[in-house]
Amino acid sequence: MSNVGIVIVSHSADVARGTADMVRQMVGDEVPLAFCGGDPSGGLGTSVETIMQAIDAAWSDSGIAILVDLGGAETNSEMAIEMQPAERRGRIVICNAPVVEGAVMAATEASGGGSLDDVKRTAEELSPG
Repeated sequence: MSNVGIVIVSHSADVARGTADMVRQMVGDEVPLAFCGGDPSGGLGTSVETIMQAIDAAWSDSGIAILVDLGGAETNSEMAIEMQPAERRGRIVICNAPVVEGAVMAATEASGGGSLDDVKRTAEELSPG
């Protein structure tokens, strides 16, 4: 069974790329990882289409954990999940966690073979309340 994949969604392309770089340096390449950020014109924002591409790029039969930075990223991620084939939808979760710390902790758990539930729970332990 493959490791859970991680998708990082930020309003900033630089934040998304930097977070993914940090995950790679700390966790290595055992975890499928993709990121997206910014709007098509290079400004701040997120796009359902690029989130869907990132889900495809990081796809794992063990599932995908998505880390988001702001509310719009979460809304667009939810829309991207809804547009997935039915057999994928139940294997994609959005983690309620800080994007950088959450991505590192989620990837660490995933690299050890943790289940999608374990990955989500580990990331969300960082979130207050």
